[in-house]
Amino acid sequence: MRQDLNSTRLVAITNSLRACQLFGGVAAEDLESIAAFVVPKALKKGDYLFREGASAEGFYVVRTGSINVHRVSPAGREQVISVFRAGQSFAEAAVASQGGYPADARALEPSNVLLVPKADFVELLRKRPELALRMLASMSQHLRVIVGRLEDLTLKDVETRLANWLLKRCKKPPGTAKEMLQLEGTKRVLAAELGTTSETLSRTLAKFRDDGLLTVSGKSITLFKPAEIEKLLRRNLGEV
Repeated sequence: MRQDLNSTRLVAITNSLRACQLFGGVAAEDLESIAAFVVPKALKKGDYLFREGASAEGFYVVRTGSINVHRVSPAGREQVISVFRAGQSFAEAAVASQGGYPADARALEPSNVLLVPKADFVELLRKRPELALRMLASMSQHLRVIVGRLEDLTLKDVETRLANWLLKRCKKPPGTAKEMLQLEGTKRVLAAELGTTSETLSRTLAKFRDDGLLTVSGKSITLFKPAEIEKLLRRNLGEV
């Protein structure tokens, strides 16, 4: 019975790794090798996975839930770096770094993650150097996201940053047709991503609503006039 349970656990972990972009296309035998040494971790909402400066044990793959990776300024303001969800990996830099984690990681909801221990994974990299190239590609993607986030934060005010955020998530070029967007996290997380407070975000959403640009219902946002939001953004950026 114990052997059957271990076998079932190994298959489940292997499938979780296979669903992660980092391991897409990796040979089945390599996935099984990794699955054999990963450590599953269950987190309740609000639990910290690690704190900034803590010794880096390895990197993580999200199985379920969502993890908020952020830093806290000396003034106590939390700035979200990124939110990672099922199928995504994060903290891969820990494999190549001798230092600690550069940020905090906290569960936004009940979550399950896989810890890929640094020492075991580095040993596997020595045997499978192509995995190292995948790690570099993944870290490069994370860097692009962070650079994009920094560029967004240079926009002059919350209204402009919110308009930019909304337009980036439209499935089609801005036009007269309605667009339905779904918030993946809470408004508090969105506020942190935009570098503002929940109260300021609520006021800005209310202004957009009063101007007939959108409505918000729970985690759903309906954009009535995406083209008008684009005009607002361009005007605020001094492009028109």
